[in-house]
Amino acid sequence: MTQKLHEKGLAFRKMHGLGNDFVVIDARNAPLSLPRTVLARIADRRFGIGCDQLILLENSARADAFMRIFNPDGGEVGACGNATRCIGWLLAQEKGARAAIIETKAGLLHATLAGDEVAVDMGLPALEWARIPLAGNGDDTVKVSLDTTAVDPRLPPFFSAVNMGNPHAVFFVPDAEAFNLAQIGPKLETDPIFPQKANISLAQKVDENRFLVRVWERAAGVTLACGTAACAVAVAAARTGLGMGNIRIDLPGGSLAISRTPEGRVIMTGPIATSFEGVIDPSLLYGHDGDRSDEVAA
Repeated sequence: MTQKLHEKGLAFRKMHGLGNDFVVIDARNAPLSLPRTVLARIADRRFGIGCDQLILLENSARADAFMRIFNPDGGEVGACGNATRCIGWLLAQEKGARAAIIETKAGLLHATLAGDEVAVDMGLPALEWARIPLAGNGDDTVKVSLDTTAVDPRLPPFFSAVNMGNPHAVFFVPDAEAFNLAQIGPKLETDPIFPQKANISLAQKVDENRFLVRVWERAAGVTLACGTAACAVAVAAARTGLGMGNIRIDLPGGSLAISRTPEGRVIMTGPIATSFEGVIDPSLLYGHDGDRSDEVAA
């Protein structure tokens, strides 16, 4: 049934992993479907609450909860590593347990509390051309050729492609800080080789098994941290011979530890935090001008 709901507002929790921030709405007891325009208003940092992604928790028959992930433009995506750690912690706390299982569009993810941090099994990376996906025909995703001269001639003319529930392009560069990521990110994200667009990472090796990484997240822009990008860089580093074993990824918001199981599954460990809890005002749900043309489906 579609009706106008939330006359008293909608409860939410603001969480973040290394500054990668999320508005979390629990819809397990009262299912709802927020229109894309409403999702975008909530995510707006000037007129709404502001976040890199909005997280909607729903019931799951296979896990502790189903996590839906929406970018700031209201578009839905399949995976977010930092959000998975946040929700893993939240669900484990609810159960009084040390672990939780989260269902996503990318599959089931297992989270485990590790002291003050959360470790998440992000699964096996997809490395095939069609599964990333990349346009056209090809086989080698370790070193994919790309003409970058028009974007920035200092960029290498190739990248390493990895899918961690979403597509990633990793450019290994001598100095990740030397590039204007806000300028080159949207150009690379929308290159025709990426039919579903892509997250863009600039990775600089700073020490043995340690990389400085800056990320342009598709539809979200420059971000302080991106968990799936950290996983993608670690996988790409191993495939190119630049790093092996446990790898430390330094992002602007902090560091993540990435390891691999003998089967090749990617384990990401890092901190999370709750910033505050509140109630979304009905005016934000229905529009700043009081227009109630946006209906909320329940």
